[in-house]
Amino acid sequence: MIVLDASILIALLSRDDAHHLNAAQILANTPEQALATPSLTLAEALVKPARARRAAEAEALLRRYGIDEMAPSRPIDLALLRANSGLRMPDAVVLQAALDSGGRLATFDQRLAGSARQHGVPVLP
Repeated sequence: MIVLDASILIALLSRDDAHHLNAAQILANTPEQALATPSLTLAEALVKPARARRAAEAEALLRRYGIDEMAPSRPIDLALLRANSGLRMPDAVVLQAALDSGGRLATFDQRLAGSARQHGVPVLP
């Protein structure tokens, strides 16, 4: 499984994003892998489209990529990760999801990527 951070989702949704092509390549190069993201992360990626009154269209696009919504992590695990890592809660949520699933994390956020590696989570790109 590949857990997708908001930076990947936001890049997928915006052709103007500097990482758009890289995000699309990550998904294209891993067709056999399940793709998922926590509910909070999905909501974070949909904020800009929501402001433009295009949230439903953006969510449908992400669903066409086969991105599943992940169940929330156990609150105690998430709280401990947040407290001990110094990550912001949205980043802690996606890292905990990767830890829970035993999967890889896809992110363009270098701080999150570094923390994931410290926790033994493989990181894409």
